[in-house]
Amino acid sequence: MNTALDDAQQELQGLARQLTARRSTPERLAEIEETADRFDRVLWSDLAESGLLGAGLAEDDGGVGLGVVGAALVAMEVGRTVAAVPYAAVSAAALVLARHGSAAQKQRWLAGTVGGEAMVVAAPVQSAAGLRVSGDELSGTAIGVPWAHVADALLVVVGDEVLLVDPHADGVVAARGETTARQVALDLAFDEVVVERIDGDAASLLTECWLTLLAATQAGVTDGAVRMTAAYTSEREQFGKPLSTFQGVALQAADAYVDSRAIEAVALQAAQLLDTQSLDAAADPKLAVLTAAWWASEAGQRCVHRTQHLHGGMGADITYPVHRYFLWGKQIELMCGAASSLLGALGDALADRPLAGDAVHLPVTQ
Repeated sequence: MNTALDDAQQELQGLARQLTARRSTPERLAEIEETADRFDRVLWSDLAESGLLGAGLAEDDGGVGLGVVGAALVAMEVGRTVAAVPYAAVSAAALVLARHGSAAQKQRWLAGTVGGEAMVVAAPVQSAAGLRVSGDELSGTAIGVPWAHVADALLVVVGDEVLLVDPHADGVVAARGETTARQVALDLAFDEVVVERIDGDAASLLTECWLTLLAATQAGVTDGAVRMTAAYTSEREQFGKPLSTFQGVALQAADAYVDSRAIEAVALQAAQLLDTQSLDAAADPKLAVLTAAWWASEAGQRCVHRTQHLHGGMGADITYPVHRYFLWGKQIELMCGAASSLLGALGDALADRPLAGDAVHLPVTQ
């Protein structure tokens, strides 16, 4: 599949890169981490004013009309600067509401999302494992939902259903926590809280959009870490020579670069197939999404480990910027799911395709 970007996509990504690079500096991030909600509202407002919060939505829904690929490109730039905004979680929720929400749900949430006045956040699938629904009431506990403290509503997957729920409603008890990436997350205990359902096959779409945008974010995280490492090892000297001239350093940096580019390629491929599915019911992005999630998990954590290691003692300093990339890379690994479990899911998906191996031709030896 061709993952080359057209002019509109390049312009969108360039704008996102300009905004995030200007606002999300290491100094600014350090300031935000000292605030109560750890949310860069100034950058969020900038993204809204530029239309980037609606990058994935159709023009009829108030968006830019560049689909999941557009949202993925912005997610990459958010990851590249480890910006303190919930872009992937909000964009995944918006895409699902646009495709499967009722007319009333779209009217209530989409314009506000694009304008930055409302925020519907997709809860990680793992967070909702302890939830149960009876009729229109939700009970149980959702564990560690990032950005729930600033959300107006959540989309949660319970079984094969997607539910829209108010995290501040009566019957909800919240306990504050902190994620690996220094974000605020809430444990939410629901006691017969009234919910709305999202119609159609929304559960699959939410999971696939969520994983794809996480992978795209990881592509940005790893690229940012690699670039920072390249600059550091080129300037830092050992025995009178730049560290980058030593073979052991160069090889590890090259491996990290390859991992980063591979994550980007498979994330864009998954995004393209999700967009194709909206036009062609025969398109099945499941394998591409699982592949992107595996690369984001396995290669992502490997890349941020390498880049931190190549910083030597500076990499152990939790106030040095590269450490923030390490934390983001590890959190995305956990949220995508363990690499081994993703491989198991990918194997199950391939097993459902009995002719999947027909294209593999092994040489015949005498």
